[in-house]
Amino acid sequence: MASKNSKDNRLANGERLEALGAAIEQRSNANGARRSRRPGTRHRVRWGRLIAFSVLGLVVVLILGVAADYLYLGSKIHHTHVNYLQSANGPENILLVGSTDRCALKVQNKAYGLCQDGVNGINSDIVMIVHVNPATRQLGLLSIPRDLFIPNARIEGPNKIDAALYEGPSQLATAIEEDFAIPINHYVELNFDTFASVVDALGGVYMYFPVPIFDAESGLNIPHPGCRLLDGYHALQVVRARHLQIQPTPTNHDFHTWPQEGESDIARIRRTHEFLRVLAAKVASRGLGDPFTDQSIVSSVIGSIQVDQNFSERHMISLARDFASTNINSVPQLTYPVVEVETGSYLYQGYHYGDVEFPVQPTGQSTLDTIFQVSPGENSFNYESLPKAHSFAVSVENGSNISGQAATIANALTKKGFTIQSKGTRTPDGPVDETIVWYGGKQPPANANWKSPGLAAAQEVLDQLRGPAILGYDPSEVTPGALVTVQTGDNLSVVVAAPKTTGPTTKKATSTTTTTIGATSEFSAPTPTNQALEPYDPRACNAAHDGPAN
Repeated sequence: MASKNSKDNRLANGERLEALGAAIEQRSNANGARRSRRPGTRHRVRWGRLIAFSVLGLVVVLILGVAADYLYLGSKIHHTHVNYLQSANGPENILLVGSTDRCALKVQNKAYGLCQDGVNGINSDIVMIVHVNPATRQLGLLSIPRDLFIPNARIEGPNKIDAALYEGPSQLATAIEEDFAIPINHYVELNFDTFASVVDALGGVYMYFPVPIFDAESGLNIPHPGCRLLDGYHALQVVRARHLQIQPTPTNHDFHTWPQEGESDIARIRRTHEFLRVLAAKVASRGLGDPFTDQSIVSSVIGSIQVDQNFSERHMISLARDFASTNINSVPQLTYPVVEVETGSYLYQGYHYGDVEFPVQPTGQSTLDTIFQVSPGENSFNYESLPKAHSFAVSVENGSNISGQAATIANALTKKGFTIQSKGTRTPDGPVDETIVWYGGKQPPANANWKSPGLAAAQEVLDQLRGPAILGYDPSEVTPGALVTVQTGDNLSVVVAAPKTTGPTTKKATSTTTTTIGATSEFSAPTPTNQALEPYDPRACNAAHDGPAN
């Protein structure tokens, strides 16, 4: 809870924040010119009510608004060039990335792996999209699992989404746009230093550990239950843990024998969301009203944050002002649902990719619709109407080992009103395959908005599919004469609306089923979009727990 002393928990008013943003922008120019604006009314904003952005990983942006040396510190924000960003005249999507780049760390740490020892891979441990709608004052957070296997992760083709960052932020941004139909307007990249420095600058955070847990890869080692004060280094161990072992009985103290949870990255996302809630509570309780303290926090993290070339300090402050009154409890924090491939290291076109996950429909699309406030029949990329099913040609290619699947899916889509141009067969890419809805058209422009009839048509098709399925941009994969090609995979069916009843209500949609997700050994059951904590997960301390409260 926020402090009762409101004078200690307040920022400068919104007008001052906006003026400071404008001043920083001027300070960053080569001529060093400064501009300021006289403050208006004395309507103050509590920092405790700015916690929405701290929960979304943007603590550092909001802290800037109260730093005594704001003009100087703001000019030290690192801007990096990102292609394929879309301009926004309304809602905005901020791609928030946690980079594993060890070579970019200010101080090398053996626990993370040393750059000089060859630990120089660049992946995105965290991929989150923050949706902000200034008109409605609504926020949303979508986490995309790092092991999600998508068609356009790399320039040369499919890979896990965390591998896209190796080819730069532009590749990650365009992969999300092409394969999820999510427009990206801004980019923010944090690293291990940024995360740890924020926690340390706040004096650490308390978390409650219900049972002893251990993770050899992240270094997390909790030998006893209870509340613990975590500094930045140990907090990072918590959010990076995805090979967690849990003490099975109080008498077993040999962590080598403890069972390991089976959810890997999905479990880590769950714990990361909880940690961000705890961090937000610490920010709210602290207040951050002392300029000297605030400057210390900003100074400790400002050098390790990167934003895109168009994300001005003025605009950051404008967003902070717009969402000052947001109640974090009303902000949806969802995870894109997946099915985990349970055949060991995933084999695709002759290469092994380790543990992978496939996106699952229709819950994947409905999750996007919830976060990005998309109405039925709307294009999630630009909020325009999707094309009618009969207005474009579709081909269906059997990309699985299921006999007759192309005909089955084509017939079901025909009943939904789609125009089927052709049916065919393709060589399966691996032992198990996801369905890909391929589309073509012009390539996304590097520095302009993308308008793609193919993307809109592919969304209309994907909305009708059930099972592991995703969009994919590649003109060479689209059958000549068709606008969209469905390359079928395993466990695919088509959602079919049930007949209307005579009353005022309609039955819920049902589906024709070729196989049932989770019924075979190839896939797990679909993961939930809003995960509840497991009994062994760390969480906020409270009065019922032993030890100090946060």
